[in-house]
Amino acid sequence: MQLKTHEEVRVMRRAGLVVAQALAAVKDAAVPGTSTADLDAVAADVISAAGASPSFLGYHGFPGVICASVNEEVVHGIPGPRVLRPGDVVSVDCGAIVDGWHGDAAFTTVLGPREGEAAPDAGDAHLVETTEAALWDGVATLWTGRRLGDVGAAVQDRAEGRPGPGGEPLEVVEGYTGHGIGRQMHQEPEVLNHRTRSPGVRLRAGMCLAVEPMVVRGDAATVELDDGWTVVTRSGARAAHSEHTVAVLGDGLWVLTAPDGGALELGARGVPVMSLD
Repeated sequence: MQLKTHEEVRVMRRAGLVVAQALAAVKDAAVPGTSTADLDAVAADVISAAGASPSFLGYHGFPGVICASVNEEVVHGIPGPRVLRPGDVVSVDCGAIVDGWHGDAAFTTVLGPREGEAAPDAGDAHLVETTEAALWDGVATLWTGRRLGDVGAAVQDRAEGRPGPGGEPLEVVEGYTGHGIGRQMHQEPEVLNHRTRSPGVRLRAGMCLAVEPMVVRGDAATVELDDGWTVVTRSGARAAHSEHTVAVLGDGLWVLTAPDGGALELGARGVPVMSLD
């Protein structure tokens, strides 16, 4: 496990802000009638304009700058000709490299209807909101917890402890995890999104970790499609994915892929933010 210096974290912050800018642009562009390939082009333009490189493009042969996963697609969706429709649940994951250091983050949104059309499913909105809340509870536990396993417990408690409208259960996807991050996009240790018998490594300053829960409306069993990348729910249930890259520092956390460093969400949870800007 690689612990980072303050100087290295500062470079990762630059990569994280590029990711944040790319995801913000993609979110603005994600409207009905847009294809997932269009979203990929938006992210590519932002990353290129910043003088950065995409983390995903060519990674083990992946053909996109972003992962774009729609509805029952959980993660690793390949951007292409699929046209987005009102009410779609769209998850976008993006990474960027600055001076050899990576940032990685993801969001999920529900596309709003066109004028005169029915509002999106309340259950989908609840799924997205709960996944985001579970992410931030997990991130906060990097400071309030003692071991890495505490993070997965916090994520699962929030995600599965808030049933949807009418009592519909939510389930955390197992088998896909967060990870350490630095000069490689994926480093040790794994960051689980659920409880485990192992307490995990001790949390300490210098860790840089990507926390990324994936949550499903119902049965979270998954299967990988024949394209070798796209992971979907077996039942066709809709899924959400949310992620941030976080540095554990001596006097607090710094969420490297959040423009405010995590101040709003972590402040609400009583966790200090230590900015090196």
